[in-house]
Order: sequence, then structure tokens, then C-alpha cells
Amino acid sequence: MTTHQIPVVVLAGFLGAGKTTLLNHLLRSARGTRIGVMVNDFGDIGIDAMTVAGQVGSTVSLGNGCLCCAVDASELDTYLEVLTRPEARLDVIVIEASGLAEPQELVRMILASENERIVYGGLVEVVDAAEFDSTRRRHPETDRHLAIADLVVVNKADRVAGDALRAVRETVAGLAGRAAVVEASHGRVDPELLFDRVVAEGEIEGQMSIEDILYGSGDEEHAHPHATYETLSLATAVPLHPRRLMAFLDSRPEGLYRIKGFIDLGAADPAHRYAVHAVGRFLRFYPEPWPEGEERLTQLVLIGSGIDAAALRKELAACEQHGPQDVPDEHSMWGVLRFVPHRDEPEEADEADEGGDAAEA
Repeated sequence: MTTHQIPVVVLAGFLGAGKTTLLNHLLRSARGTRIGVMVNDFGDIGIDAMTVAGQVGSTVSLGNGCLCCAVDASELDTYLEVLTRPEARLDVIVIEASGLAEPQELVRMILASENERIVYGGLVEVVDAAEFDSTRRRHPETDRHLAIADLVVVNKADRVAGDALRAVRETVAGLAGRAAVVEASHGRVDPELLFDRVVAEGEIEGQMSIEDILYGSGDEEHAHPHATYETLSLATAVPLHPRRLMAFLDSRPEGLYRIKGFIDLGAADPAHRYAVHAVGRFLRFYPEPWPEGEERLTQLVLIGSGIDAAALRKELAACEQHGPQDVPDEHSMWGVLRFVPHRDEPEEADEADEGGDAAEA
């Protein structure tokens, strides 16, 4: 079982919310990250370096190793096959849904895909803070779309006064349930909130790039900071108890968007460490042999908005095994193994087992 699957992120939102602006920002900020873009739309597609007028099936290089395809939803799996070929060497795929698309249908198609080289990377809903109330009146389905999102970007935050912006965010958060909610201006979301950025060869991690200088400051349109979020890193040499770990994951708090890393389950499975990939309500484990000579540690990174770091540390510490009297029994792995993908089982089945929100979206 490979742990090097390509995350597929669905970017949705009604017309004018700022999806394409956000996508262009991700592409400009790609640096060493190779992004595949699939645009599920018709008519003019306003992505920098690409203008397609109804040419479904077109594929264009966007530079920096990024590719863009304009596709009909019915051809989604075909183009996932194209973009996930090893020679493309992509790190992430972003699907920009049509402004009138039903995002849950795209999510279902990704979860049902038999392509073993992909993994669901989350549903990101973009809303226009300045037009949010009128959008809900024109499109009542807005509430339903927000309810199934994994991350909501309240865009154009610079156009709304403080109290009004707080009201929009509170309404969005109430509709979005457990999803993380972040504010942004001009679509400037830090790419690392959505996917792991690859540091280009020869680049020092954290240094400014030409893109940072060009688009990060110096003019009114791009002077706004990235949407804020928190990153919490945890490490422990004490194995985690599978049952308590699953209880934590099943009740993970609002605003916790992504979890990634490796987990040591000790005596429950001494031969393997478990790579974990969680985004929103989606969860997968990937067992792999412990690297020879490597210290056995649980190492996790938690990413979200408004998360309580102290509470999360305490909850994860409570998952640790407490001596010989706390050795997991033979049934304790069942909860974990439900989220280990198997070739003969559709993704949708596991998603429904986890609570059904995303599967029923």
C-alpha cells in the first residue's frame, strides 16, 4: 500500500465568490509544488496563462510544472488518470467546480474512483463575504453546500466592515458545522492550509520567492495577508491506544481541518507504523513497515482555524498507552482497520461508516 497518493481538492462556490482568484493565487505560490488543475466549467475560463472557450478536453501547461485541463464532469476519471501518470510528477490536483455545480457530485466521483494514485483532499467552499446574504437568497442550496464543506474560505473580507464580517463568519460557521472557517482577501489562502508545499531544489525553506515579492506586497490588490490558521506539531515515544485514538478522531473538534503524520500503535501492531491522512471528516490509515533503525515515535501535524492547542495536546496525551495493564486487546484494532483502504472495497463505504456526512453530501 503506497502512502504517496496525490490529494484531490475540490474548490467550489457560486459565481463571483473568488474561486478562480484563489486558484490563481495557489498557482502563483506553487514554487516547487506541481499542481494539476481540472476546471469543470464551460465558456471562458479565467486562469492566468490559459483561455479556453468551451474547449472541453484541452490541456495546457501553466509553467512551474503545473497543468490545466478543462473537463466535463463525466470525464473526471479519465483526466484523473492522465494527471496521475508518474511522468506528470504532480503533487496535488485541484478541481475548480463550475459556479453552478453540485460539489457533492464531484466529491462522490472522487470517492468512488478506482484510481489508486489519488486520495480525497477535501471540499473547499469559497463564499463572498460582501454578497453572502444575497447569495443565500438567490441560491438556497448555499446552506447545504456549506454543511458538507471541509474548509470554508470567507473571501473578500476586506470589503466588509468589522461587525458585519463577524456576523457573516458566525453564520457561515453555524452552517458549516465542524468545518474550518478562515477569512481571506483576494483569495490569498496559504497553500499549506490545503496541501503540503514542496520546497524547490536549491530553495531554503521559508525564504521569500519572486512570487512572494511580486504578489505578497507592494500594491493594493495583493497587500493583504494570507488567511490565518494554526499548525500544531505533536510527538511522543509512547504508543497510542487504538480505541482511544479512534475516539479522539471520531470527535475531533470544529476547525480542525487536516491531520497528517505517523502513528505508533505499539503492541497492537508492532510490525507497522500507520501513516494517517485526515481532511475534514475524511480519514485514512496506511500501514507500512517501520524503517530499519528509526526511533518509534508518533509524529502528527494538526492544521486548522481557531483550534485549542492545549486541549488537543491533552486529548492526544490521553490516547497514550499506560503500561502493561493498558495493552490493547485483540479487538482494539478494528476501528483503525475500517479506515485502511482495500482494493476490493469502494471508498464510499468507509466514508459512510465514519458518520455519513461527506458520503451523503
